[in-house]
Amino acid sequence: MKAFDLEELAHREGGEYVLGMKDLHSQACYLIFGILTPGEAERLVRPGAGHEEILCAVGGPLLIHTQKGEIRLERGSAVHVREDQSFMISNPGDKEIVYIISGGNSCIHD
Repeated sequence: MKAFDLEELAHREGGEYVLGMKDLHSQACYLIFGILTPGEAERLVRPGAGHEEILCAVGGPLLIHTQKGEIRLERGSAVHVREDQSFMISNPGDKEIVYIISGGNSCIHD
């Protein structure tokens, strides 16, 4: 078992770190640790073909911008994101917001 300092890795990678295949050597699941700086906008969430995700606001609130309007995701709240969905998230506040995206493969990859 190996521990990962996701906060440090996210800061090093520009605000988001994907703990996945390169670290886990498995395609079964992945976890994204993200940090939105105060006022930051326009970060894309898009699972892609064969994947589904759960986005959870660890800090909050964060805003989800969809084609149908905005959703305010409060701290500790989550949404399910299907493979064909995509949207932008932003931080309307004056403090960093941490979010977690857990994902898995809904199909088998070669």
